[in-house]
Amino acid sequence: MRKLLYALAAFTLLFTSWAQAAPELRADHPERYTVVKGDTLWDISGRFLNNPWYWPEIWHVNPQVANPHLIYPGDRLALVYIDGKPRITKVATSDVVKLSPQVRSEPIDTPIPAIPLDAISSFLTDTRIVSPEELNGAPYVLEGEDGRIITGAGDRVYARGDKPADKVGIFRRTKEFIDPETGEFLGLEARSVGAGQITAENGDVLTLRLTKSNQEIRIGDRLLTNVNRPISTSFVPSSPDDQVDGQMIAVDGGVTQIGQFDVVAVNRGSRDGLEPGNVMAVLKSGNMVRDPVTGETIELPSERAGLMMIFQAYEKMSYGLVLQATRPLSVGDKVTNP
Repeated sequence: MRKLLYALAAFTLLFTSWAQAAPELRADHPERYTVVKGDTLWDISGRFLNNPWYWPEIWHVNPQVANPHLIYPGDRLALVYIDGKPRITKVATSDVVKLSPQVRSEPIDTPIPAIPLDAISSFLTDTRIVSPEELNGAPYVLEGEDGRIITGAGDRVYARGDKPADKVGIFRRTKEFIDPETGEFLGLEARSVGAGQITAENGDVLTLRLTKSNQEIRIGDRLLTNVNRPISTSFVPSSPDDQVDGQMIAVDGGVTQIGQFDVVAVNRGSRDGLEPGNVMAVLKSGNMVRDPVTGETIELPSERAGLMMIFQAYEKMSYGLVLQATRPLSVGDKVTNP
């Protein structure tokens, strides 16, 4: 009998954990929603679900609708129940045509993104995590034509080193990442400041014509081969497969307070099981207080204060976008499975 009670208790606990992990509809969810320009998948998910990252689990593909896997401005979404379970699906517009004056319009062919791409675009295309050996061994800018120390697109510059390729990117070292928990070196952040084409070689001196610049090119900037990295802008929100616990170790822009749509660096990467699309809960570190009885200094428990999505995962670290913040966050706050 006791074993049976233990088994029932274990089953109840397992069922409760499963139920808590299942998608939950918001109490004020709409029955219908029309997608508008500027929406993101995360925004729409948050209208229907308490936990927006469960969107893939309740999305129902309607094969009768063109492009059923993509959502566009103007699409109508409906909450339906299939086999007793809630599902969100696209519904076709009515075939009834009302004859009235109309403004001619063109279809919008761009599907809505999962998260605001303008907040992360530079990290997807212009930011690279490299090793010190890779960056220090790359050719570097000597000066511009006529002795100029600052140059831009259309100018000619000179660099020194082994030619990496005909077309190169020009990068500048920005940050060095160290794991605050272990002291392990995680990588160097290099930002693209321009691009160019090597037009001549004279020994180890390279002549470079600048084809693009998003900042002024300076002496000491490095030339790196342009690599065809797999870049995804279609993120499927999900929880990490395994338990991942880490910290936010840096924020873009040099600010001290972290809020919604800020890009942060996390001291966990692909080797820890993180991949683009993973959603992480952000835990605000508890205050340090003095025990009035013993005189000890004690850290109060961390409290959940936000959500972020990983959009770029390297081996030892990742970049994530803060999607929700119920209070100001800061570097050092913990991240964990949602």
